[in-house]
Amino acid sequence: MHTVVVGPSDVNADDVLAVARGGARVELSPSAVEAVAASREVIDALAAKPEPVYGVSTGFGALAVRHISPELRAQLQRSLVRSHAAGMGPRVEREVVRALMFLRLKTLASGRTGVRPVVVETMAELLNAGITPVVHEYGSLGCSGDLAPLAHCAQVLMGEGLAEGPGTGEEGSEGTIRPAAELLAEAGITPVELREKEGLALINGTDGMLGMLVMACADLARLFTSADITAALSLEALLGTDRVLAPELHAIRPHPGQAASAENMRRVLAGSELTGHHQDDAPRVQDAYSIRCAPQVAGAGRDTLAHARLVAERELAAAVDNPVVLPDGRVESNGNFHGAPVAYVLDFLAVAVADLGSIAERRTDRLLDKNRSHGLPPFLADDPGVDSGLMIAQYTQAALVSENKRLAVPASVDSIPSSAMQEDHVSMGWSAARKLRTAVDNLARIIAVELVAASRAIEMRQWGNPNASPAQATREILKATREAGVQGPGTDRFLAPDLAEAEAFVRSGGLVDAAESATGLLA
Repeated sequence: MHTVVVGPSDVNADDVLAVARGGARVELSPSAVEAVAASREVIDALAAKPEPVYGVSTGFGALAVRHISPELRAQLQRSLVRSHAAGMGPRVEREVVRALMFLRLKTLASGRTGVRPVVVETMAELLNAGITPVVHEYGSLGCSGDLAPLAHCAQVLMGEGLAEGPGTGEEGSEGTIRPAAELLAEAGITPVELREKEGLALINGTDGMLGMLVMACADLARLFTSADITAALSLEALLGTDRVLAPELHAIRPHPGQAASAENMRRVLAGSELTGHHQDDAPRVQDAYSIRCAPQVAGAGRDTLAHARLVAERELAAAVDNPVVLPDGRVESNGNFHGAPVAYVLDFLAVAVADLGSIAERRTDRLLDKNRSHGLPPFLADDPGVDSGLMIAQYTQAALVSENKRLAVPASVDSIPSSAMQEDHVSMGWSAARKLRTAVDNLARIIAVELVAASRAIEMRQWGNPNASPAQATREILKATREAGVQGPGTDRFLAPDLAEAEAFVRSGGLVDAAESATGLLA
């Protein structure tokens, strides 16, 4: 099994994905343990002093004015975690919770939070045992970080609350939800008795929204490539021209994402005998925007994704807590837990996702409209009138596009005061992340519908012109799509299974793999 070694400052996006999705084991480097122990010495020294220090010997938030005596400080930390574990609604996905826990572990291991080594070591043990705290949909305002979700994880570290046990060992399997104390006992893990500062350090970070950003970036990298492929298939099916993909045209507008998308489409269409016939039977001077501007729209999304990845990299390099132990030994309060940098790009990605889905749906609609498809049968039906073809598949796609437009409304422009106006401006980054996950799922389905329509259209096009061969990449895609269980043209049948198979094919990367078998590696 793959192992991720966590040091004071060397975690990257691949590490997050390996732990969250791949079940990788976690180990702490000796330097991380040393850094944690050194910062704890600072906290212990402050705890012994009579002067109040926020998070060490005071209450929290609007209650920070109260000085807490030494005999009550363990209770203070327990009470903090218990009271903040106040989430409601459905459980969030296992991969999200594992990412959240791993990223909190990453910050604790930085030596900037002041926890004891046992806290970090026990959190690693939880991850390695496959014990996943039950975290709920609602409870985070994205400032001071993802408080309620992290508190539910901290509670399990204490041997309290509920958690999901390890699954059967099969990919995607889930365990049974049980009391955390039972699961820890079975795994031989001793619950942590929290001391000064530790409860606060466990819940004060942007880890949930950051974990979802990292996973969304990984998913979108594959989906942007998939969208370039289906756009190329639609261009081919509509007998469009690939001259608009020439590198010199994109060099004079030097957006890197646009050039990458155009090059992907050009390579997929290499050798096609279907492209360039838009002047033959139904003359048109130019292809429609949804065809001609595909690289510009997808490319803008790619550049947005590149920016989001840069923000994620910076946040992965951060130690987010309040207060923090600085390298010179000072313990300072700060506002680094505010989720605005992450929230903004989560919302930005949702806008790009909505637009990419929108242009894909327009291409699908064009393929199905006999007045704009340049010779294809209405709705790509076998016997139009008797058969409805893909009419309602486009309805489903349109519904998904419409939902993504609603999900593109930014969460980060909202703020709602909390903690008696002490926390009077919040990021709503968790909410931005949650809606982006839904939008990304919808985008995979939207691309899948375009794949079903474009592949069927190309096969129908060949019936009328058997001597015009599609591109080599197209032939590989058609073969792999059919092998994946997506049926080709024919009389009407139960369509939902075809759409589900197409969605799985897109999500798994099968579409990209099929194209790359002919094109080589695509951007």
